[in-house]
Amino acid sequence: MTTPTTSEPRVKLRLHPLVPRLLRVVDVQTLAPAMRRIVLSGNDLAQPFPFEPLAASDHVKVVFPEIESGEIHLPTVADDRLVMPEGRPRPIFRDYTVRSYDAAARHLTLDFVLHDHGVAGRWAQNAALGDPLGVLGPRGSHLYPADFENYLIAGDETALPAMARWIEELPSGARAEVFISIARQNESIPLADRAGINVTYLDRSSHGPAALMEAVQNFVRPEGDLFVWVAGEAAAIKPIRRHVRDVLEIPAEHVDIDGYWKQGIAGLDHHEQDDDD
Repeated sequence: MTTPTTSEPRVKLRLHPLVPRLLRVVDVQTLAPAMRRIVLSGNDLAQPFPFEPLAASDHVKVVFPEIESGEIHLPTVADDRLVMPEGRPRPIFRDYTVRSYDAAARHLTLDFVLHDHGVAGRWAQNAALGDPLGVLGPRGSHLYPADFENYLIAGDETALPAMARWIEELPSGARAEVFISIARQNESIPLADRAGINVTYLDRSSHGPAALMEAVQNFVRPEGDLFVWVAGEAAAIKPIRRHVRDVLEIPAEHVDIDGYWKQGIAGLDHHEQDDDD
């Protein structure tokens, strides 16, 4: 593998047409006590759905049913911009990582962390076959580099779908250390077993809330180039970002760190860049 230069942008952005889709649940799977997989399908997937390799953080904006009526107020698109439905409540949006897409079957798969607060967690807890769900996007794909020798991947449960994609989609020969923080041991899910990729689950009930930070602090930077991807609760990943920058001394072009949610704030759209400075 060649060593990338620090001046070269390593994460490419590819934009896609903004397409609203009304889909329905065709399968529900329990992956762990607090994680449920929802498979969606429908005629609106006849229009090509962008699913890029090594774009692990690709996400769609999910439109949930209106709480009182159960209706989905799906926006339309004009001049590549969303137009909200007139005379109706504003749609309820949340961002979710695209776990997988099967073009032949027209199956879009999303993994949900379950919780009693917030519209998304409650919807996923009660989702049943035939239930409708609106989907917008992906608006764009961040295409991560495939030519690094080493990768450091870390995050909490909300980043599990993206980390699972990283593990599956990294090229043969790449080495990766993957740290996954979960609330308790029984929240781990099966992941692909690949040579050169080491996955460590960190049980916060045993190791404490700082388990992810401590794992990254104890990580020994390997020989060769390194790309770092981290996602999770915004406050928890700030010290990780500082450590990656100041201790591991990874160039900013080789790092992508996102705050997916904020403690105490329900409904934060994730994939917001963590600005530490």
